Amino acid sequence: MSVSITASLGLFAYRIASYLGTPLVRRHLKKRAAAGKEDTDRLDERFGHPSRPRPEGRLIWLHGASVGESLSLLPLITWLRASYPSIEILVTTGTMTSAKLMAERLPSGAVHHYLPVDLSSAVWRFLYHWRPDLVIWTESEIWPNLLAALARRRIPRALVNGRMSVDSHQKWTRMKPVIAKLLGGFDLCLMQTREDATRFSDLGASNVSVAGNLKFAAAPLPADAADLARIESLCGDRPRWVAASTHPGEEEIIAEVHVALAKSHPDLLTIIVPRHPDRGPDIAASLISNGLKIATRSAHQNISSDTDIYLADTLGELGLWYRLCNIAFIGGSLVEHGGQNPLEAARLGCAIIAGPYMDNFMAIVDGLDNDRAILRASDSAHLAEVVANLLDDDVARKALIKAALNYTASEAEVLNRITTALTPLLKVMN
Repeated sequence: MSVSITASLGLFAYRIASYLGTPLVRRHLKKRAAAGKEDTDRLDERFGHPSRPRPEGRLIWLHGASVGESLSLLPLITWLRASYPSIEILVTTGTMTSAKLMAERLPSGAVHHYLPVDLSSAVWRFLYHWRPDLVIWTESEIWPNLLAALARRRIPRALVNGRMSVDSHQKWTRMKPVIAKLLGGFDLCLMQTREDATRFSDLGASNVSVAGNLKFAAAPLPADAADLARIESLCGDRPRWVAASTHPGEEEIIAEVHVALAKSHPDLLTIIVPRHPDRGPDIAASLISNGLKIATRSAHQNISSDTDIYLADTLGELGLWYRLCNIAFIGGSLVEHGGQNPLEAARLGCAIIAGPYMDNFMAIVDGLDNDRAILRASDSAHLAEVVANLLDDDVARKALIKAALNYTASEAEVLNRITTALTPLLKVMN
């Protein structure tokens, strides 16, 4: 049996399975909505039903799965609006958090819609309404029904900021005819690293090149200047550090580190910013049960002289906490999550610390490490030691901050490389 026939049969089987599973998908999404994990007011968007008219004229559809991917698209979207003002922009994401951030940060002329689930009916409704003239996806989300539908409609598509882990490559290798057919439909594939390029090429992607990581092009995270000044006055000259974008299991570790550090730094203020703010009440209860005095951002509680830990359980304010503290631990790295983006802290003048699990950002971490711009901590005791050294050693802390700033600046041309590669596709549209 030929590879082409095998791929077609595989996609047909997937389409049938997804069709038969439609009731289960609907039930699953409604269950998630009831649990607060889906936007109940916009749940129809997940089934392809539009919530607004399609604007007239040419339209580019950009997709970023979650917070990190969608935020990385903002510099590209800003460039598109400036360079091609007559072209409309549609941005899709799959999570409530990313939708909220896009509502706050998308420029004029760009609108947000939830990505439809990968059911043929939802995909058909979505594409029939929006009729994109060009599709730009980020990283490595593969939805067979959606990509196959784009191919049938012969809509040009590009993949930017592409990446693929070793595990994902091994998984897709077992279904190589199918993934080759899907990836082969992209007119352009711009990868973050050489390793990503090799994996995509091996799976059948064409016109693959390395452009770098679009996250380097991001502007510094925003912060309200008045709010920053008010919180700085509340903190005074207290030593402080931030544990940013923490995941379940890490808050308890950070609490242990605070207790250890407070023995030598009695005025220490620790700020915890959970990756998912809705976990705030559970985190607060856990911290209080351990005898710590906390104040929570969501409850509008101010930092006082006896506050041990300030729980910043709100969304979209990470830029505030990085500006307030010049020592930052990157969450998702002491548990096996894969870490979060360290560039955001580097860009705002923080000495960066990460745990052992930074697989999702390994290329960036390797670059920071080569430039001596990041420190690694293996466990709670080691993290306490690293933070204590940075609190006490101004020279070492400033050197780490300077190295991180220099590293972020060294890759500033990534947006230009990506836009240059995209220009031939855009000229055809314009």
